[in-house]
Amino acid sequence: MIIIGEKLNGAIPSVKQIIDERDEAAIRALARAQKEAGADYLDVCAGTDPGRESAVLRWMLEIIQDEVDTPICIDSPDPDVLTAILPEIKRAGIVNSVSGEGCKCGIIYPLIADSEWKVIALTCDDRGVPGDAETRVGIGSFLIEEAAKHGIGQNRIFIDPLVLTLSAVNNAMIDFMEAVRRLRALYPSVHFTSGLSNISYGMPRRKLINRNFLAYALMAGMDSAIVDPTDKEIYATILAAEVLLGKDKHCRAYNTAYRKGRI
Repeated sequence: MIIIGEKLNGAIPSVKQIIDERDEAAIRALARAQKEAGADYLDVCAGTDPGRESAVLRWMLEIIQDEVDTPICIDSPDPDVLTAILPEIKRAGIVNSVSGEGCKCGIIYPLIADSEWKVIALTCDDRGVPGDAETRVGIGSFLIEEAAKHGIGQNRIFIDPLVLTLSAVNNAMIDFMEAVRRLRALYPSVHFTSGLSNISYGMPRRKLINRNFLAYALMAGMDSAIVDPTDKEIYATILAAEVLLGKDKHCRAYNTAYRKGRI
């Protein structure tokens, strides 16, 4: 399971305050805590107005890269910002993200073609986020095939099928799982990732919904998630699901985490 730490995101109110106050110590603490909890990548997102985004990202990256050596998942909806920021990052990580919208593929894919950078590809296009699995599979296939034209192999792509909100779309989980299964059958080396919170928006006990979504998504073939690695319940869900799915040989990871008090 590839864990992308979600805590360094300016869309989170507490992190926005840290950014607004330029609290370097708090940024360092968030980076260090996620690394120590086992994050494979740290998602870094300014989550601020477009006029300040590049400056905020540069400030965050300077501090984070000084504190930890965990690879960065650089997160912006603006391909021009990603183009400007990539040279500031010391080692290849993940670009978050491309999609079928506008000219994003035409900017990002050539930018990372001759590198070790990976990329998150969102199954949306100029029509928005599809409400059905079939359209997501079509967009995902397009994004994978376009990447191949630039020499970007399947193992460098993380497809995010963009789960919808359960309170509005009753089949949100079912459609997400179907998209993952069908794309996995077509492209066996592609990775699949997702954030957890969107599915539970407007629901009571959201964390309960999120944890169950995570377990079912892993069963469908998702092998990455954008989560809080310091959340013991989330981490325990990942380990328990991997044991049940036969991905943890002799239950070693689960038992080790238990002995260390991590679950």
